[in-house]
Amino acid sequence: MAIQVVVWGENIHDRENEVVRDLYPNGMHGTIADALNQDAGIEATTATMEQPEHGLSEERLARTDVLTWWGHRDHGGVDDAVVERVAQRVWEGMGLLVLHSGHFSKIFKKLMGTPCSLTWREAGEKERIWVINRGHPIAQGLDSHFVIPQTEMYGEPFAVPEPMETVFISWYDGGEVFRSGLTYQRGAGRIFYFSPGHEVYPIYTDANVQTVLRNAVKWAANPAPALTDISDAPNRPTDKALEPIVERGPTLHVDGEIGFR
Repeated sequence: MAIQVVVWGENIHDRENEVVRDLYPNGMHGTIADALNQDAGIEATTATMEQPEHGLSEERLARTDVLTWWGHRDHGGVDDAVVERVAQRVWEGMGLLVLHSGHFSKIFKKLMGTPCSLTWREAGEKERIWVINRGHPIAQGLDSHFVIPQTEMYGEPFAVPEPMETVFISWYDGGEVFRSGLTYQRGAGRIFYFSPGHEVYPIYTDANVQTVLRNAVKWAANPAPALTDISDAPNRPTDKALEPIVERGPTLHVDGEIGFR
């Protein structure tokens, strides 16, 4: 069965900015979905912010193996209930790809637990992306490095937790470097952050970038059943312990009431 992917896009620049509209007539989300659908093992559809529930209903997320997230201008406009819903699905096992300015999204900050801040410059400079973990599944099919001719600079310090793996590091004309491809796991869900993707340049049409996205979807997809009880915290009473034990101290809960035994 094909990996079910939802490509989420804020879809504000895509609709309102002439430069972005010319580069991405079907929106960045449409271009990304088209690139993913080049792989017969992936079935990608799109969702955008202006749709009811931002296109991310409980039913749709329950059917989603991997969600990709691109946002920039209106991170604060994303409904907190949808953020909680997405986070729950990640903990249950849904994969998440956070792209470019999505580093400042509510969902990425929630899952990282840090400010996710960085330095930046919009000068149209060159970015050389070095593959520093060439054996990683996300890096397959790439050379030792590739170049994006014009982009927005993202620079260190990047206020995120230490990742499981650093797959890519970028260098820019201005001299900065940036950890541009990082992996994480939260609960049963795998997360990949990938920084290239500034909207005023045709970065998502780049063949190397599209290879990274397809590889990342396959890496993030978890074939195991969702851990739908991962947020539960049930009491395991003494008489249900695997080995016989005797209570020897006070307890706060007796039949739902505070007390001592």
